[in-house]
Amino acid sequence: MENRASGPELVLVFSGKRKSGKDFITDLIQDRLGPEVCAVLRLSGPLKQQFAQERGLDLDLLLGSGPYKERYRADMIRWGEDRRNQDPGFFCRLATRGAQQPVWVFGRPSGVDDAESECGLDRGVEFDWVIRNEADAPALDQQLQPILRTAREVAALRHHQ
Repeated sequence: MENRASGPELVLVFSGKRKSGKDFITDLIQDRLGPEVCAVLRLSGPLKQQFAQERGLDLDLLLGSGPYKERYRADMIRWGEDRRNQDPGFFCRLATRGAQQPVWVFGRPSGVDDAESECGLDRGVEFDWVIRNEADAPALDQQLQPILRTAREVAALRHHQ
């Protein structure tokens, strides 16, 4: 049967502080589901690409972890928040361009620890699942099972349509 490519069946958005393991978890989910089922979409890449383009900056250096990125970090965060306030879907549209998989996994863009990009989901949001990255937390595979089960179910539904 032919697959519909009209958009995702499931979107998973991961929220957490910088260095909390979001990239590790999203990559692990894609590895478990397979790249034909799961697209990992990062907002930070398109955000940095657009920022570099508009400011005439070196994208490769901006994508790195050196002093160049740090020099522009606060300005880039303010700029990104202004863009989101003007058009909340702007970066999502950039990040999802060309994605055909039934499951989309978003890791949040990182910023400074008290910026909206880092803390905007700290309050007032009810999460469907919470993955704890702590010593006394259940094993990661155990925590991921409900997410993987749901993703496989929606992917199977699309395959049969």
